[in-house]
Amino acid sequence: MTARLAQLKSITLAFAIALGWIAHCTEARAADTQVLTVAGGCFWCVESDFEKVKGVKEVVSGYTGGTLKNPTYKDVTRGGTGHYEAVQIFFDPAQVSREQLLSMFLRSVDPTDAGGQFCDRGDSYRTAIFVSDAAEKKLAQAAISDAESELGQNIVTPVLNAKTFYKAEDYHQDYYKGENRVLTRFGPIKQSKAYKRYRDACGRDQRVRQLWGKAAPFAG
Repeated sequence: MTARLAQLKSITLAFAIALGWIAHCTEARAADTQVLTVAGGCFWCVESDFEKVKGVKEVVSGYTGGTLKNPTYKDVTRGGTGHYEAVQIFFDPAQVSREQLLSMFLRSVDPTDAGGQFCDRGDSYRTAIFVSDAAEKKLAQAAISDAESELGQNIVTPVLNAKTFYKAEDYHQDYYKGENRVLTRFGPIKQSKAYKRYRDACGRDQRVRQLWGKAAPFAG
């Protein structure tokens, strides 16, 4: 009986150690990932831009800042919900800092425009930075102050307290590289090609280059 009890204790101890190691690894992985939530007009474009950044693990398109629960794309673009088209940027702070991402964000949009972004007009297309605590707010405000000094113009992008983020419909995720065919005014073409035509026609990169010049990180 004594030998049997000792064996059971040994097994129990080993199991406890294994569970502790799994928990430790899970916490370590979580600590390796932070989230930045921003609104920069069309979320397809913001997602496309930031998924190119080294250290960014994933970008998710969605809606935030409003009052309606579980909003749809039609709800948000129709207006009246208070939601922004936004993205959550999941990143490894050991490879890219929140400060760097904030700097890139402000220089990838027109932060002087309070009525929308580029060809997309209305409240849901306005810019914003969402923060969860005082430290994040301080970083966001510092990034805006730095960008304002560089640009020499007033920046209207607000820093807002984070609200519930609702993931957008599946067809909006990674829209810029989709292979499905969609019907456009150019006829049925691949989703990725439709995205490129939309982005060019909307004048996003042209305006960002005009505003930020060589400091624009994605306009080329």
